[in-house]
Amino acid sequence: MPTDLVPDDLWERVAPLLPPRPVRRRRHAGRLPVPDRVALVGIVYVLRKGVAWRDVPAQVVGCSGVTSWRRLRDWTEAGVWPRLHEALLAELRATDRLDMDDAAIDGSHIRALRGGAHGGPSPVDRGRPGSKHHLIVDRYGTPLAVSLTGGNRHDVTQLFPLLDAIPAIRGLRGRPRSRPRRLFADRGYDYDKYRRRLWKRGIKPLIARRGVAHGSGLGRTRWVVERTCAWLHQFKRLRIRYERRADLHQGLLELACVIICLRRLRRAPASGGPDIPGVGATAVAGRVS
Repeated sequence: MPTDLVPDDLWERVAPLLPPRPVRRRRHAGRLPVPDRVALVGIVYVLRKGVAWRDVPAQVVGCSGVTSWRRLRDWTEAGVWPRLHEALLAELRATDRLDMDDAAIDGSHIRALRGGAHGGPSPVDRGRPGSKHHLIVDRYGTPLAVSLTGGNRHDVTQLFPLLDAIPAIRGLRGRPRSRPRRLFADRGYDYDKYRRRLWKRGIKPLIARRGVAHGSGLGRTRWVVERTCAWLHQFKRLRIRYERRADLHQGLLELACVIICLRRLRRAPASGGPDIPGVGATAVAGRVS
């Protein structure tokens, strides 16, 4: 089993959240079930390599791709990935690696070859079937929430659903944190009614204006969300949507966010502060290994 795909620190966080397996019969119990960690290796293998489930090399992974797909289905329906993501965000906040004062939001198009729910004609791909990934991140580019919609959905329609999807992040004494103080967005979110709704929530909108020449300076802060979108699409299974079931693709998205958060958690913080420079006039983030 290639342990580099599911290292110990990832498995130690996943294992307590997995639903219990049914008790085996004493008589005629059949074959032993594949261990959960082996099945998770298969899921991460598909996520990273982008291969079809039927093409997962059982001699390398330790189980068939169909077995891994079934565990992905069961664990997604059990809500494992959102709880794991929330737990990692709490760890990041507890170690001063999460800063939610500033957040950025954006969306990106992908092709949806097999259709399914949350698909639609993509306006950037000649009307071919497509979907969109919508993402909100903190000032360092740490993913806070992610969602999947049809390719013809406007970015601004997911503004408040994404804000509502940010979990109540613990990790420090006091009330959990689930709301940024400032939100950066591009011209696709330039609607005054949404600005007013953000102000009512206590969030300062910093949104580029349509019809105004480029050079507002907001891009110096917003680029972290575009970089995180690029990190997500380094997982080859997320570049093109193959799953007809939208919940399974959403589960893979959330698993990719978990891996990104874990990479950031592994980095030793610099002396006296987080491991990535804070927001200044010109820089907001560094890279995650």
